[in-house]
Amino acid sequence: MPRMTSGGTSAFTQVQAQARELLAKLRTDIRVKDAELRRLRQEESKLAALTGQPRIVSDGGMGGSRRGARARINWGDVLGKLPKQFKASDIRGVRGLRDKRSSEIFAAITRWIDGGAVKRRDRGTYERLR
Repeated sequence: MPRMTSGGTSAFTQVQAQARELLAKLRTDIRVKDAELRRLRQEESKLAALTGQPRIVSDGGMGGSRRGARARINWGDVLGKLPKQFKASDIRGVRGLRDKRSSEIFAAITRWIDGGAVKRRDRGTYERLR
């Protein structure tokens, strides 16, 4: 049986109540910071438009280890820039893909194969069909 304090509640119940209060305060603080961050991003966007610079879109720090926000990659265009026969290392030669993870590159190759745009020739060698 849990120990009872002088107030008739267990120490564990008191700790739970304190944790609930702290959690509620933390959630409030997060909402306030999110609102401030949204305001700062809007201000950044306005200043970037004023200077003629494109606004860099960020995922709010929720993504993986990205080195700055970049535009979405059109893998169809990447395929068009590759030679008729290519290797995964050739894909890294396309501008903007040098630092891509291998998993992303091979996922694109797999999508191309499934879509009928690429055929696997030998191990590590692929052929563009379109």
